[in-house]
Amino acid sequence: MSENRTIRNLVEQYGKVYVYLSSTEIAEKFMILAEHEGFTFADGVKPSQKHISDILSVSHDGIISYVGFVGRIALGSGTKKPVCIDFEKYLDGTDNYIA
Repeated sequence: MSENRTIRNLVEQYGKVYVYLSSTEIAEKFMILAEHEGFTFADGVKPSQKHISDILSVSHDGIISYVGFVGRIALGSGTKKPVCIDFEKYLDGTDNYIA
């Protein structure tokens, strides 16, 4: 991943983002990078100590959260959808990484 393609840059650009993790391998990469960049879950636990999920939210304050039922509905409905990043495309350097 290039220096400009960090998780921190995503939240600085978009605020809170949802991150789509298409596979276990991509999810594990995300957790490693998030921990390296200083992100934690709200309880202070490092990403490497939590289980992976296919969708997580990341806030500008450095907090990672699991996305529940209501959050998943928000991703697929309405005119003002939250920003969702396809992390595999983001890692690959693809310009169109918004899911």
